[in-house]
Amino acid sequence: MPSSHDRAVASAFDAQADQFERAPVQTDPAALARLLEVADLEPESLVLDVGCGPGLVAEALLEAGHSVVGIDLSTEMIARARRRCERFGDRVVFLVGSLQDPQPAEFAPFDACLSRYVLHHIHDPMLFVARQAALLRSGGVLVLSDQTTDPSPESRSWHQGVERLRDHSHTSHATPGELADLLTVSGMESVHMQEETFVLDFDEWFDRGSPQREKAFVRHVVLSGPPTHGFRPQEQTDGRIRIECWRATARGVKSGR
Repeated sequence: MPSSHDRAVASAFDAQADQFERAPVQTDPAALARLLEVADLEPESLVLDVGCGPGLVAEALLEAGHSVVGIDLSTEMIARARRRCERFGDRVVFLVGSLQDPQPAEFAPFDACLSRYVLHHIHDPMLFVARQAALLRSGGVLVLSDQTTDPSPESRSWHQGVERLRDHSHTSHATPGELADLLTVSGMESVHMQEETFVLDFDEWFDRGSPQREKAFVRHVVLSGPPTHGFRPQEQTDGRIRIECWRATARGVKSGR
């Protein structure tokens, strides 16, 4: 039985699927290429794509020669992923459900588990990462990629408050260090991380969200915050808001001991 939070996430992403699938931050081919570069998977790996959305990451993995099992809470996202990746035939399977469901284990062990922009919708990040670790073979790769936040409690609190105003399914971003720590605590070795900037347009970002407050209010809050690592808005001369963000991708290898 899905939790109330899982149902809220599914509903939010069912509603925003069309905009999400076209969002610049999701579709950026250079960012997808860097994700695969950091993942550094062995040829023809079997990959569990957790929170696969409309299949953008899965498509990149399949084009690189891997096989994919994708899982997502959103029925609409899975329908889009199946259409997008239909041409890859039996090299890909998409499942509607939660990582904690029995279904993913039917395909285990995986050579790699990967999630992108998923962790900040999870109530229990440790359980989320530990479940993926359990589904990996010895020597398998675990990759977490997500927007990061500021280690300062004040800046972090403000940033997460803004995110929740814009998206009621948001839980919390990790700091870069916390992202790496999740892998280490889950038994991953050879942990390394790459962090890079990306840019959001406030209107595009807000319009594909699931807001709790009206746009004008959130705009005011966004422009009134402290300097923050991970979310740095700047109003442009034309009135639009450019937000500089940071994304970290952390990779670890499951111990063979």
